[in-house]
Amino acid sequence: MRVLDDFTNAKILVVGDIMLDRYWWGSVSRISPEAPVPVVRLKRTTLAAGGAANVAANIAGLGAHPLLFGVIGTDDEANSVRRVLSDLNVSSEHLVQIPDRPTTVKTRVIAHSQQVARIDNEMDSDLPPDIEAMVKDRIAAVISDVHAIVISDYAKGLLSETMLADLITIAADSGKPVLVDPKGKNYLKYRGATIITPNRREAAEACNFDESGSDLVDRAGAKLIDDLLIDAVLITQGEEGMTLFRRDCDPVSFAAAAREVYDVTGAGDTVIATLAAAVGAGADLETGTNLANIAAGLVVEQVGTTSIGLIDLRRAIEASRTSG
Repeated sequence: MRVLDDFTNAKILVVGDIMLDRYWWGSVSRISPEAPVPVVRLKRTTLAAGGAANVAANIAGLGAHPLLFGVIGTDDEANSVRRVLSDLNVSSEHLVQIPDRPTTVKTRVIAHSQQVARIDNEMDSDLPPDIEAMVKDRIAAVISDVHAIVISDYAKGLLSETMLADLITIAADSGKPVLVDPKGKNYLKYRGATIITPNRREAAEACNFDESGSDLVDRAGAKLIDDLLIDAVLITQGEEGMTLFRRDCDPVSFAAAAREVYDVTGAGDTVIATLAAAVGAGADLETGTNLANIAAGLVVEQVGTTSIGLIDLRRAIEASRTSG
C-alpha cells in the first residue's frame, strides 16, 4: 500500500495524558491464607509507554515522527518515562515537569497471561494555569510544522475544557486535522475536531443511549456528528470490528482483524496512532481506518501495552490480501 511509504514524511503532534505502564509478571499456585486472593510470585518487571506516550510510540513505530506534549512529575517514574520514550525513538523534549505532582503510573499484575490486579498512582486535578499556558505556547510554536494533531484524553488533568477549546481553535486556524481519542461523557468539549474514536460503550454513554440496543452504533454515530459539528466518528466495537461515519456519507463497517484476543490494553492508542499517521501521510479517512483496524488486530493478540511496527503492519496487510 503506497501510503505506508509516505508515513516517514508525516509529523504528528500528540498532546495528552502521559502514563508509565508497569508490569509485574509472575505465577500463581495458591490462594493467600490471609484473604481469598491469589498469591503472585513475582518473576520480572517491565515498563512501557502508556496513554499519550503509547500513541506517540505507535506513531514512531510506524515510521512517522511524533511530537509528544504532556506533563510528568519530578519523581523517579518521570525518569523512567524518559528512558522508555528514548528506547522507542520518541523525544521527551516537549514534556513539562511539575513538582509535587506524581507521574501517572499504572501497575498491572500479570499471572499466566492474565491480569490479576491493577494499581494506579495518579493525580487528575486540572493543571495550574501557568503550566497550561506553557503547554499551549509550546504547541503553538510548532503547530505549523505538523501534518495532523492527536488529542489523547485519559482525564488526568491536562485536557481541561479550556485547553481543548484552545487546541482545537489553534488547529483550525492552522488548517490541521484533529483526531481525538475521547474520555468521559461530555463530548461537547471536542466540538470542532475532525474525528473522534470512541468505543461502543463510550459512544453509548456520550449519547445517553442504552448500550444493548441493536442499532446503537448507527444512532450514536449520526448523533455525535450532528451534535459536535465534526467531520467523522469512528466507533470501535471489539470483536465486531469498527464503523466509520462521515458527514453526508453512508457508514462503512470494517470486520475485526484479530485472530485471537489476549489483551485489549492500548488498542485504542494503536487505532488513533495508525489513523493519524495515515491522515498525516495524505490518506483519506476510509483508507486510514482500514489500516487502523488491521493494526489493532495485531496488538490485541499480545499481552501488555504494545506498539505496532511498520514491518508488522505491512505483513498483516499482505496476509489479509492473501486470505481475502
